[in-house]
Amino acid sequence: MILKKKILSILKLSLALGLGIFIIYLSLKDLSAQAKDDILTSFKMANYWWVLLSISLGILSHIVRAIRWKMLLEPMNYFPSIKSSFLAVMVGYFANLGIPRSGEVARCSVLYREDKIPVNKSFGTVIVERSIDMLIFFSLFLLTFAVEYSRIDEYIQTHIYPAINEKFAFISTDMLFGKIALFGAAIVILFYFIFRKKIQQSSFFKKIFELANGVWQGLKSIAKIKKPFLFIIYSLSIWFLYLLMVYTCFFSLPQTSMLSLSAGLTVLVLGSIGIMITPGGIGLYPVIVAQTLVLFGISSESGFGDAIGWITWSTQTVMIIVVGTLSLIVLSLNKKKHDDLPAEDKI
Repeated sequence: MILKKKILSILKLSLALGLGIFIIYLSLKDLSAQAKDDILTSFKMANYWWVLLSISLGILSHIVRAIRWKMLLEPMNYFPSIKSSFLAVMVGYFANLGIPRSGEVARCSVLYREDKIPVNKSFGTVIVERSIDMLIFFSLFLLTFAVEYSRIDEYIQTHIYPAINEKFAFISTDMLFGKIALFGAAIVILFYFIFRKKIQQSSFFKKIFELANGVWQGLKSIAKIKKPFLFIIYSLSIWFLYLLMVYTCFFSLPQTSMLSLSAGLTVLVLGSIGIMITPGGIGLYPVIVAQTLVLFGISSESGFGDAIGWITWSTQTVMIIVVGTLSLIVLSLNKKKHDDLPAEDKI
């Protein structure tokens, strides 16, 4: 059984990485030689002071995340230092780059080694964290579509509908998006009522129910925190820093420096979907960013959308790799110092 789970995990990881590499191939395959040259030129001419600022904002967001995690542990009478919480968070992100979803266990294991906080206790708070972040993400997703509806509608009218007309001329694209949404909703509702007993007993439904219940339990747990309002401020600050991390990357290229904060929000929200699908967003994140920036007047043929997508993705990934590696080194040195102490001085 354990071997079977390991094989499935390896297959899932291989599939996700393969998908990312395949997307990279597809995204570069259709680019003209000029567009590829523009991407390389963009990397050479980029203002890396803005990139360094973006990295700094990313590190700050993870420090805030560490402080927020500390607040969740305190009601259980566990008081880790901000330093150990931060090191654990960064090791978690670093682990996720290699093996998706391994980061939660990794960061809890670090906290156990550093502050002797039981993994099952800290893991529960990580689930609460993830639930709250998911709620904020969905709120930002809805906000983005409300704010940028006209741009999204224009993109659908000019890029998606013509492609549908070209291949399926017999289908009317008049109000097609609304028709598909209504038809899809009707099918889902009908399917649910016909097979509701089997659906409710399925593992997928149970996972959805557990996720919804986790979000609810996460929200209720905020009331147990000593300073719930401060906790909410920290939670919103994390996502605001994520937004600034993306937005400051725009200024690294002259061609994207005029983009608005709203464009940054749209890239953050849609790019996050890419990170959920492939490990660390490899391949998919830059493609989503490039297509998103088409909404804001950055032509896909120019290569600048792809360039800023790769710059943004590289910034986030390099930051996690460098700080994650340094965190592992610090933890290793801490362990060595602890091992070198006399027995009576060890805790």
